[in-house]
Amino acid sequence: MRAISKVVLCVAAASGVVLSARPVRAQEYQTRVVASGLARPVGIALRGSGTIYFTLVPTPGVAGGANSVNRLSLGSGAITLLHQGEPEPTNIVVGRDGALYWTCKSAGVILRQTEDGTTTRLLVGLRQPSGIGLDRLDNVYFTEVPSPGVPGSAGGTNAVKLFDGVNTLTLHEGDPEPTDVVVDKEGTAYWTCKSAGVILKRTPAGQVSVLLRGLSQPVGIALDHRDEVLYFTEVPTPGVPASRGGRNQVSAFNLVTGARSVVDFGDPEPTDVAVARNGKLYWTCTSAGVIVEASPVRGR
Repeated sequence: MRAISKVVLCVAAASGVVLSARPVRAQEYQTRVVASGLARPVGIALRGSGTIYFTLVPTPGVAGGANSVNRLSLGSGAITLLHQGEPEPTNIVVGRDGALYWTCKSAGVILRQTEDGTTTRLLVGLRQPSGIGLDRLDNVYFTEVPSPGVPGSAGGTNAVKLFDGVNTLTLHEGDPEPTDVVVDKEGTAYWTCKSAGVILKRTPAGQVSVLLRGLSQPVGIALDHRDEVLYFTEVPTPGVPASRGGRNQVSAFNLVTGARSVVDFGDPEPTDVAVARNGKLYWTCTSAGVIVEASPVRGR
């Protein structure tokens, strides 16, 4: 295990513009691997503080193969296969009733699995769905990325959308690569835009603004249960650990104070991130085939 204490960036929360960078006392974390030998883990979600759900995508775009959705019990370490055979199960979330929702990018669908294991297609005919999030009513927010890296001004048709159980509404269009999305209890949505290097925010009233800019290929995103701290991954050097010059990291941004800090630096590919109610962080490291836990160090 290693303890992590990094540089904190002072930022203006409203504008997302970095004002200064200075070493200050940051939250320290100890990290450990909680699952290894996995075949390209991608999406991750938590139920409470004891159960992790994650996707494996060893053969992206190949139907009937080894791609799967799985459950990890942190108490026992046991991994249970929940669903297999989709061409590209990407990001995953857990509903209030324990149902799972995940995007299948190349198939253009969102699937839902109830606690008894029944799996159905919730939405079909989508255009490369990627990120997925739920609000407190289990309305489904998702991103579509049919033209990654291409902004609307250049003909891109990427979008952030909402499915309320009946209708699908477009919340925002024109970003070059809305990758993953998370929603707080009040309905404010936050999403990473990978190629633009930003995190955007949309209020329930529909106002969209840049929360953070100047990021290096942000991918995964999550909120703590108080909706106060936003966690995200940056993957500018996928597959390259810090020992070989990699610059990938997991970061935290406090929505109340505007403080930004690095939780972990150096993993070869921290793709998606999730937060337990007890404050522990978990992320998938796709190329390393592991899930990592970061525990806050108390009393330092």
